[in-house]
Amino acid sequence: MSASKRGLIQPDLRFLFSKPAHFIALGFGSGLPRKAPGTFGTLAALPLYALMLWLGLGVNAILAVCAVTFLIGWWAAHVTGHDLGVHDHGGIVIDEIVAMWLVLLLVPTPGAGSMPLAEIALWWGIAFAAFRLFDIWKPWPIRFFDARVPGGFGVMLDDILAAVYAGLLVWLLQAAAPLV
Repeated sequence: MSASKRGLIQPDLRFLFSKPAHFIALGFGSGLPRKAPGTFGTLAALPLYALMLWLGLGVNAILAVCAVTFLIGWWAAHVTGHDLGVHDHGGIVIDEIVAMWLVLLLVPTPGAGSMPLAEIALWWGIAFAAFRLFDIWKPWPIRFFDARVPGGFGVMLDDILAAVYAGLLVWLLQAAAPLV
């Protein structure tokens, strides 16, 4: 680990692989970049979600994966935050991954009789942008919970709330799309 200009510990590969909790919390390495780790963590969610679709997981199975990953992420974020000395270090991105999966449940996926792949990719991009918007902006009550709920649960909770906002926006855009 190295210290950044702001005095924050910057996790490195040695830290990533030192404990299973670190590997999970740091999004399997996607949270290691110094700049925009949350964006990289959110990007990491996309191929993982595509893998779940390729494996044939349906909505209920994906929700179960999200629930289990949320619980594991809660623990991993707590351990990693403690070890880094910062409860919600930017490199902890398992919360972004789970939240992005939840938003992706609302967008079209490739399959029999579905829309063209380019249109599906557009909706995935909209979902990505909507989630990043609300994750960074943190409108009420996200900012309230982010500031007041400590530990791994707080790390996970604010991103789930951002996913709710993003999901609502995506749903509204989909409802308006036929009108455009």
